[in-house]
Amino acid sequence: MKRYSLPHKFSSRGLLFLLFFTFILNFPVLAKVDLVTLPARDKVQLTIYNSADLTLVRENRSLTMRKGENKLQFSWANTLIDPTSLEILPLSQADKIDVFDLTYPPGIRDLGLWHINSQVSGKVPVEITFFTSGISWRAYYLGTLTRDEKKMKLEGYVRVMNNSGEDYANAQIRLIVGKIHLLDEIAKLARRYPPYGKPGGYPPLLAGRPVERFQRKFKKAARVVANLEEARRIKKEGLSEYFLYTIEGTETIPTGWSKRLPSFKQEDIPVVNLYKYEEERFGNQVVRFLSFKNDKEHNLGKEPLPGGLIKVFRRLDKEAHLSYIGQDNSKYIPIDEDVELNLGRARDVEVEPKLIEYKTSNYRFNAPGRNISGWDEEKTYQVKVSNYRSLPVKVEIKRNFPHQYWKLTEKGAFGKYEKVDLDTVKFTLELAPNTSKTFTYKLVLHEGDRQQR
Repeated sequence: MKRYSLPHKFSSRGLLFLLFFTFILNFPVLAKVDLVTLPARDKVQLTIYNSADLTLVRENRSLTMRKGENKLQFSWANTLIDPTSLEILPLSQADKIDVFDLTYPPGIRDLGLWHINSQVSGKVPVEITFFTSGISWRAYYLGTLTRDEKKMKLEGYVRVMNNSGEDYANAQIRLIVGKIHLLDEIAKLARRYPPYGKPGGYPPLLAGRPVERFQRKFKKAARVVANLEEARRIKKEGLSEYFLYTIEGTETIPTGWSKRLPSFKQEDIPVVNLYKYEEERFGNQVVRFLSFKNDKEHNLGKEPLPGGLIKVFRRLDKEAHLSYIGQDNSKYIPIDEDVELNLGRARDVEVEPKLIEYKTSNYRFNAPGRNISGWDEEKTYQVKVSNYRSLPVKVEIKRNFPHQYWKLTEKGAFGKYEKVDLDTVKFTLELAPNTSKTFTYKLVLHEGDRQQR
C-alpha cells in the first residue's frame, strides 16, 4: 500500500489540510483513492460583523488534483469554525471539476471529508468559505480641537480582536455595520458533535449519508458579501441595510491577539461647544457638549460612522501639546446625522440659581366650607452664570416646572427665555472670557381652581 507522510501545519492551529494516515489505516477502502494536499493559503479575506459573533472567511488555495476521484480532508480542531457552513468552489475549469459532497466520518471528531471528481490533473485554484466565531471589531475615534475650539481633527480607528483559535496571516479585513439575525450562535454550532446531530450519534436521516455543505439559514449573510470586489484602499460601500468598510492592505492577526487599524482622518471639522445646566438631568453642575454633523458642510458625510468611543483633546500651543477634554460613546452615525457628545462636567463654567423671594397670593375659596380651592405660588429666582475660561462660552440653562399652568416674567438684560414645551423654558447666554452675568425671573404657578382660569 502506498505510504503517506504528514504535511506540515499551515497555520497555528488552523485549517489543517492533511493526509490523515491513521484514518486511512482504519478505512482501507480509502487507500485506493489519492487524497489531495494543499499548500499554504494564497490569500484570505475576513468579513467581520459588529452586531453578531459572526465572521465570513474566504480563502484561496491551489489544489493539486489527479484525474478521477479525489478526497480532501479538513480539520477544524480547537477552533470556533462552524463545520456545517463549509463550502468549496473551483475558480477555474469548474465545468471539469465536481464537488460531490462533504461527509463527517462517524467516530472521528473535528474532521470532514470532501469527495471531488476531476477530469484534469495539476493545480486548480479554489475558494473555501466558512463561518467562524470569536473574531470581533469595534470602532473608536480621537478628536483634536484647535486652540480656539472652533474646529476639530477627527481620526477613526478599528480594533480587531481574534479569539477564534485560528491564526490569519496577511488577511484582508472587511467590516460590516448592520444588524443580522441568527437562528443559532456560531460558537455553539462550532462545538457541536457530530456537526449535524446531537451528542451520542447522527440523526437517523443523516447517518452514513452526505449532508448539505452550507446551511440555508446562513445563505443570506453570505450573499451580502460574496460578490463584492476586493480593494487595496479604504473602501466603503452601502449594502441596503448594511455598510461595508474595507481596510487598506493586509494584516496578520494571530489568535489571542488584537490589532488597531486606521480607518480615516479628517481635518477642519466645524464644531459647536455648548455648556448645559439642567438640575433634573445633571444636578447642580454644568455639563459640556460638543456637536457636529456628518455631512459635507462639516467635511464629512462620505459614509456612515460606526458607533464607538470618541476621546476629545485640545491643542494648547504651536508645539501641538494636548490637553484631555473628555469622552463619550457615540451610536451609529448615518450620513447627515447630528452628533452631540457629552464630555462631562465643566469645572470652569458655573451656574448658580438662587431662590430670593417666595409668596402665595390670589386665593380662591369654595362656597360651602370656605376652604381654599385655588391659589398662586410666586417664586423669584436670581441666576448667576460665570465663565472662568480664557475662551468665550455659550451656556444653555433649562428650568422645568411641575405643570403647564404658569407665567414667567424676566428681569435684566440677559434673562430672555424660549419656551421648550408646556412645562420647560430655556435661557441661552454667551459670555466673554473670565466674565459673569446675572439675571432674575419671576415664576407664577397657578394651583387648584386657579388653573381653570
